[in-house]
Amino acid sequence: MASVIVDRAIYEDGHRRRCGDLSDELAGLRASSDLTGFLWIGLKDPTQEEFDEVNTELALHPLAVEDAVNGRQRTKVELYDDTVFVVLKPLRYIDRTSDIETGEVMVFVGDRFVVTVRRGELTPLTGIRKELEADPEALRLGPLAVLHRVLDRVVDGYVEIDAEVARDLEEIETAVFSGDHTNTATIYRLKREVLEFKRAASPLEEPLRMLHFSPRSPVPEGEVRLRLRDVSDHLHGVIEHIESYDRLLTDVLGAHLAQVTVQQNNDMRRISAWVAIAAVPTMIAGIYGMNFDNMPELSASVAVGGGQFEYGYFVVLAVMAAACLAMYRAFKRSGWL
Repeated sequence: MASVIVDRAIYEDGHRRRCGDLSDELAGLRASSDLTGFLWIGLKDPTQEEFDEVNTELALHPLAVEDAVNGRQRTKVELYDDTVFVVLKPLRYIDRTSDIETGEVMVFVGDRFVVTVRRGELTPLTGIRKELEADPEALRLGPLAVLHRVLDRVVDGYVEIDAEVARDLEEIETAVFSGDHTNTATIYRLKREVLEFKRAASPLEEPLRMLHFSPRSPVPEGEVRLRLRDVSDHLHGVIEHIESYDRLLTDVLGAHLAQVTVQQNNDMRRISAWVAIAAVPTMIAGIYGMNFDNMPELSASVAVGGGQFEYGYFVVLAVMAAACLAMYRAFKRSGWL
């Protein structure tokens, strides 16, 4: 039991006290006239057997328990009778690689209790309990105050990652449109991280809106709903940004691939132009290298100072140079060189 329960405590009138036997404590809380008291249990990576020890007293829905034990669930908010089950995907941005890591946190909120379950090492729950214990007014709102604080912490993480992704996207966009060398894999990697960001944040929008807006919400009218609405507004802004990042990355990738294609075409034109220029002297040299006996150009001469000056070799060189120069100027004017 000690290996799975990270912490457990009773909170009455906004203050913590030690938790005894779970059955006795829950029965006492439910019989009390203080409607703000609740039990808070924190678990980490529980197995089915370990979770059963807690669930015996809490009587959670089997489907929710199965999700909490198995993990790897999508982001969601589900209602089971008088219990709210929330699955969240906290994210962490890694500066060194610009990657986004995904964690998993689950929250059960029921009659006078809240259970927080974290899976893996990435969790936004660190420090939340101490923050709430330092804020009795928030704790007097009951177990839903814990749910709000967890949601708020996760969404705050999204806001921070939103800013980091925006900076990375701006750097890539500047590099692409300024003509600097940009690796296509860098754009693909950021697009993949944006999609992972989207998978974590987008599914939370409608369930969170239901909690603060829908008539079937288990959250009573009042302060907690107002706080959840504030979290929902922040999440909505993040999701709008994610959608714009996804579209912009698609455009940037298309522009980059178009630039690569244009550059390849330019390179091929340059290569073709130089090949054409080199082909002229190659052709002439090939003709005069066939070693026929009767090639008058080879023996062409002019009388100079009582002797014969054979000028054929120099004429051929001049023709080669003139042809190459003419072709170079023609390719230069056409933009191929």
